[in-house]
This record gives sequence, C-alpha cells and structure tokens, in this order.
Amino acid sequence: MNRRKKLNQILKKNAQKANAKLAPKSKDKYISKADRLKLEAQPAPDATISPDTPN
Repeated sequence: MNRRKKLNQILKKNAQKANAKLAPKSKDKYISKADRLKLEAQPAPDATISPDTPN
C-alpha cells in the first residue's frame, strides 16, 4: 500500500470517528437492573390521583 493511500485511509477513519461523536445517539443510556428495580419501587407522584376529587 502506498503512502498516499495509507494516509488517506487514516484521515478518513479519523473524520468518521469525529462525525460519529457529533451524531445524535440513537440508544438510550443504559440503566442497570438494580437501578430499574429501585425506580419501579418508588411510587410515581403523578400516577396517584384520588377518584373523589370534585371536577
């Protein structure tokens, strides 16, 4: 492989990495199983609505 081709490959690879970092992430942040269980155990404040409130 000649020098010019090798150099172009390296520059393209670096440009792809830079673009990938700037691109929006498609996956959500990982939440561990223990943290998910903690979140489920906590009662949600908006979910509890008493039915006897007058409208």
